[in-house]
Amino acid sequence: MAGPGNGRAIRKRKLKSRGGEELAFTELGFGAAPLGNLYRPMTEREARATLDMAWAEGCRYYDTAPLYGLGLSETRLNGFLRAKPRDSYLLSTKVGRLLKVCPPAEKTRPNAFFETPSRQEVFDYSRDGVLRSIEFSLERLGIDHIDIVYAHDVDVFTHGSAGAADRRIREFMGGGYRALVELREQKTIKAIGAGINEWEIAERLAREGDFDLFLLAGRYTLLEQEALTSFLPLCVEKHIGVVIGGPYNSGILATGAKASAYYNYARPPKDILERVRNIEAVCKAHNVKLPAAALRFPLSHPAIVSVIPGGQKASEVQRNAEVLQTKIPAGLWRDLKSMGLMRADAPTPR
Repeated sequence: MAGPGNGRAIRKRKLKSRGGEELAFTELGFGAAPLGNLYRPMTEREARATLDMAWAEGCRYYDTAPLYGLGLSETRLNGFLRAKPRDSYLLSTKVGRLLKVCPPAEKTRPNAFFETPSRQEVFDYSRDGVLRSIEFSLERLGIDHIDIVYAHDVDVFTHGSAGAADRRIREFMGGGYRALVELREQKTIKAIGAGINEWEIAERLAREGDFDLFLLAGRYTLLEQEALTSFLPLCVEKHIGVVIGGPYNSGILATGAKASAYYNYARPPKDILERVRNIEAVCKAHNVKLPAAALRFPLSHPAIVSVIPGGQKASEVQRNAEVLQTKIPAGLWRDLKSMGLMRADAPTPR
């Protein structure tokens, strides 16, 4: 049963895939990385309460991945989504990592995901690896089909160098990508894309392949708009949708400029703290909460179909839905631009 949300009417944005399928994204989606015990353990009751709140508040787009909690995020979505009509929500997951059983001391990212199954990530963007990954995800999720499949993390941030990222991109485009195109043509999945931390890599893929959308994490936010240089215009030109992950840049745009805040999964450097303080000051002058400006800003761009902040608690999910409804005065955006805190060419809410 749904939690005590207010049932807000979250608007939807539609995207037609290359396979002819129409996808309806709620402007506010649910990023399910926290369900994998990201940064802290979450009890089963907390996980279900968080998901119930997302549903009650109107979220109908859910994004997960095998990496999140080494399978735990997908598993926790299982019981929740199986109780929902399959045509009432959109679901995306990712490929590129297989999970291998290992001794507890050898499991992947113990300092990021807590109390997870003992698994090691094994990168595999080949045709066989991608097909196996989808099969395993279907089992963990307990559903019959996945709407959107993203190639996960074919970027420098993940693989450590431009050369290593290039090898993974070539492996994917020569193998896993072709498998995804075939699955889209067969109507087994509705849309294909990539979930990436770097807009430059997303742009390369957009030029090399025939993708429906990209999930761009943390690179088009109130703090960062360099994706406007060429990537987002290309998406508009090619009718590619963009989902914005990490709209709070790992937390700092939600908590504000605290030394304990996270930026890009780590503690923020001094220049980022100072920039956020300045943005906060402008928001305060206009009586707007920083999270409201951060969540609303990306949705002003015509390529964006959804923003998917992660919620660690039901109260955070409720707050996200609440602040999304905030009416933000045009003067706030003008002031940010005049002070050099936002690109002059960044689209802003009307």
